[in-house]
Amino acid sequence: MQPLNEIIKAAHGEHPVDLLLKNVNLINVLSGEIYPADIAIHDDLIVGIGNHYDAKETLDLKGLFAAPGFIDAHVHIESSMVIIPQFARAVVPLGTTSVVADPHEIANVMGYEGIRFMMDYAKYNPLNVFFMLPSCVPATNLETAGSQLRAFDIFPFLQEKWVLGLGEVMNFPGVIHGDPDVLDKIKISAEKRIDGHAPGVTGKDLMAYIAAGILSDHESTAPDEALEKLRNGMFVMIREGTGTKNLNALLPIITPENSRRCLFCTDDRHPHDILEQGHINYMIKTAIDYGINPVDAVRMATLNSAEYFGLRKLGAIKPGNFADIVILDDLKNFHVKMVLKNGKVVAREGEAIYDPPVRPEVKLRSSVNIKWLEGNEFQIPARGKKCRVIELIRDQIVTKELITDAKIDGSTLASDPERDILRLFVVERHYASGNIGKGLVKGFGLKYGAMASSIGHDSHNIIVVGVNDRDILKAVTQVNKMGGGLAVAENEQILASLELPIAGLMSSEPIETVNEKMIALNDAARQLGCTLSDPFMSLSFLALPVIPKLKLTDLGLVDVEKFEFVDLFV
Repeated sequence: MQPLNEIIKAAHGEHPVDLLLKNVNLINVLSGEIYPADIAIHDDLIVGIGNHYDAKETLDLKGLFAAPGFIDAHVHIESSMVIIPQFARAVVPLGTTSVVADPHEIANVMGYEGIRFMMDYAKYNPLNVFFMLPSCVPATNLETAGSQLRAFDIFPFLQEKWVLGLGEVMNFPGVIHGDPDVLDKIKISAEKRIDGHAPGVTGKDLMAYIAAGILSDHESTAPDEALEKLRNGMFVMIREGTGTKNLNALLPIITPENSRRCLFCTDDRHPHDILEQGHINYMIKTAIDYGINPVDAVRMATLNSAEYFGLRKLGAIKPGNFADIVILDDLKNFHVKMVLKNGKVVAREGEAIYDPPVRPEVKLRSSVNIKWLEGNEFQIPARGKKCRVIELIRDQIVTKELITDAKIDGSTLASDPERDILRLFVVERHYASGNIGKGLVKGFGLKYGAMASSIGHDSHNIIVVGVNDRDILKAVTQVNKMGGGLAVAENEQILASLELPIAGLMSSEPIETVNEKMIALNDAARQLGCTLSDPFMSLSFLALPVIPKLKLTDLGLVDVEKFEFVDLFV
């Protein structure tokens, strides 16, 4: 950045600016207008709006539209399954120039080391990566995570420039009932932002949760839930991820009066959705198509997030802000033609055109450590005639509880593909303890084989669903051999796999390569009868014991609403 007096002189027109964007239709999220203008850029800042600037370089944009760089208000970059430099090369050409990341996933595997890894790899990319500190490592005491971070462990991070506050407080029972560690984390973060995670929390429970100082929530799936949170002072982050798509359900609540309290986020988004649909740009376009005022839609992806998080030089095209600008064809197609980051063109027509950052490679230890398997660990002795079954809800991570007749084969519980009821297991992978949670799930549609993953939110133990013991064992051992990843097995053969050696969550390969392997995995699952659009995303959330109703961890079957273990057999 140039000295302040040079910036002032450039803004005052006393010498030529570095770059002038001429003949744009400026989407002004401050005044709510769209009008013709020129944008003067000097060094990395916007220094003026108007047609009276001389410039060293001029780009005539011939009536294209200019919007502020888009901001993803809440994202787990680990869910893209690539490291930050590869993630940036995917989302920056789509107009996303800033993200607020919660490294909750890698922290549950590798603790402090994982958070530092993400911060190191966030440097030198044309993407602002701000961080919210993981508040729940582990998410609950109902599972085995790879680390434990208490308030005094995360406190040093709060002093860092790119850390904005405390990430989603998932342990809402801990807040409501005064868990000392949860409250300590809230107390040390009181001067910064505290994000929420309160699916289905309502009434006095919600009042207590908000009174603790928690300011936002991204877990609303229905209009009534989102409105209650808005009415009681929360910022509502409208989410469009891969496993959970809430955008269309929540667009009807947005009005000119409340839109300033609404933000856009992706939370967990797989490569194919990013590459095929888009990122925050897809959410804005969908909102405009629905009928939301275009300026309001853009504002929810820019200024609202910037103001909520206190990002004073982002979120609007105005003098003094960083020159993070998205050039669009029009407000109907909403095609991103060009992206500028800090005044430099970094993408054109959906392609990154910047040189990848050069940095020393950071090595992480192996994170997949399971106890030796003999092969009989996936048998479930029959102890009754009826069982609890986790029932999937399509395109959601909340589940139902189904109680139904058990299928017994001799003395053991068997999968029942005719009724679409399959055995589900969670294998502890951090300490080789031998813990294996055992349950049943309905909704995958598998007729044969098995599928396994080391992505199992939030503790990321190995989760596997399948029809028979041999294929279940084969899929789990393949994940173990790869040091983390995803696998589909049939007849004791691996049909498709994806290696994720970084914490069992990410690859260093380009996102296009990861996507190709994901397509092969999903195709293999469909060959086995799976009916889900993204089966591995659905699988990964079945181990998350903070999302109702019924979930499975390495320690057993969890009734999330009661926050306690329940027996598989009824």
